[in-house]
Amino acid sequence: MILQLRYFGMIAEAIEKEAESFDFSDTTIEELNTALKNSYPQLKKLNYSFAINQTISNKNETLKPNDEIALLPPFAGG
Repeated sequence: MILQLRYFGMIAEAIEKEAESFDFSDTTIEELNTALKNSYPQLKKLNYSFAINQTISNKNETLKPNDEIALLPPFAGG
């Protein structure tokens, strides 16, 4: 399936891109995270969270074709 990935802040800087279409054959955020770390080893040093279609998600969430996945850097509340 094709996923639309968006990268923000230090994540975008580390991998030198803000967005991409990503062909992915597994089904969970955890599996996607592993695939991304294999493609972009610099992600192994960063902390980030995931959002699916603009909703913060956990690593067990199931992905669907054309989902928009955002990798978000840590943020502090105020």
